[in-house]
Amino acid sequence: MKKTKRMIAMLIASSVASAALVGCSTPKTVDSGASGAAQSGKEATGKKEVVLELFSSKSENGEILKQLIARFEAENPGVKIEFIAPQDAGTVLKTRLAKNDIPDIVAMGGDATYKELQGAGMLEDLGNEPFMANVQEAYLEMVYRLNKDQEKAAYGIPYAANACGVLYNVDMFKEVGLEVPTTWDEFLDVIRKLEAAGKQPFELTFKDSWTGLPMWNAMAADLQPENFTNDRREGKTTFVDTHQEIAEKYLEVLKHAQPDFMGTTYADGNKNFAEGKAAMMLNGNWAIGEFKKVNPSFNVDLFAFPASNDTNKNYVISGVDVLFGVSSATKAKEEAKAFVAFMMQPEIAQEYVNNQFAFSAIKGAEQNDPTVAGIKADVANGKVANFPDHYYPSGFDLAALLSEFGLNVSIGKDEKESIAELLKQCDEKYNTANVN
Repeated sequence: MKKTKRMIAMLIASSVASAALVGCSTPKTVDSGASGAAQSGKEATGKKEVVLELFSSKSENGEILKQLIARFEAENPGVKIEFIAPQDAGTVLKTRLAKNDIPDIVAMGGDATYKELQGAGMLEDLGNEPFMANVQEAYLEMVYRLNKDQEKAAYGIPYAANACGVLYNVDMFKEVGLEVPTTWDEFLDVIRKLEAAGKQPFELTFKDSWTGLPMWNAMAADLQPENFTNDRREGKTTFVDTHQEIAEKYLEVLKHAQPDFMGTTYADGNKNFAEGKAAMMLNGNWAIGEFKKVNPSFNVDLFAFPASNDTNKNYVISGVDVLFGVSSATKAKEEAKAFVAFMMQPEIAQEYVNNQFAFSAIKGAEQNDPTVAGIKADVANGKVANFPDHYYPSGFDLAALLSEFGLNVSIGKDEKESIAELLKQCDEKYNTANVN
């Protein structure tokens, strides 16, 4: 695990990122008539335009992807890209997988949903494409670990990497006279000082259940046993036996959230945070663009969640946020690959990471924005770990369990009982989903 963390750290230090995943079954062809559009594919009999679907699992990157799609279309007049980013994208994609209806192009994270698509044989191996020379090998290794039997084949091409930790209001910290905490005890002291100064420590957004995961990932990466992922999959350990401290500290943070954290949406919470209504938010760099839409001058930075009093164990959490893949069933593979190749150009990747405050997996694209400057020292020191939930079974809905846990805390249910119930449910639901 330490070797993997060093590898990832080296990647982010050189501004590596994750990519999107692409695939589709039957692309549309539209007769362009007298419009002058180029003939698209071998099956075209007249002047036709190939229409490919690009499915994104992220809402935050919609605008920049649309801008880059327009650039691609201008350079490739015979191809049109239809962009779709539905709510609850993971569920939508799994439903389409069951119907053998995979989009032509998919932009998604390096997580369990990708693992399910790849394991079902729905993605094209792009390992022999020329653009592979632009991709950082270390992030490819992260994707390989998700492949069935950990096959070293490029079914997903890393494009952008994220970073998860504690987003904080720099000006509010200065106003209260706070330093960035590096241990759990220092973190608790920061919370106490904020409350003493009449400041709200945390803005949490649990109405969107997925937002409970970043804090869990940050704590679990710091505190769970080093071999937990493999041991749990093989039935050699349990959440009950290993995650008590994680659950206790998770609950402690919830006690210092705003009163209506269970009813606050991600969008509303981002707005509140950007307007200075709280000092910290437990999420990732992907939220920074949303803050800036509300308050362009918002002075925000990011630090590693200090879940442990051992500073050597407090990692920045980073993983493949966006990877590209091409459907193995699409009838327009060359057009789909052309789009991926376009996105892999360093200058295009630079535009993407600048917009998303992300790190790049493409050589030649670097992230230098001050809003993520706080994690650079940790990265340089090799203190980076992947998201633990990327290695959970696809059907294990931890977000729902954490949402229920949050509800129990908000209504004042007994803390020990709530923790015991959470960990017991984690094991039961994990066992049900762990079918591979």
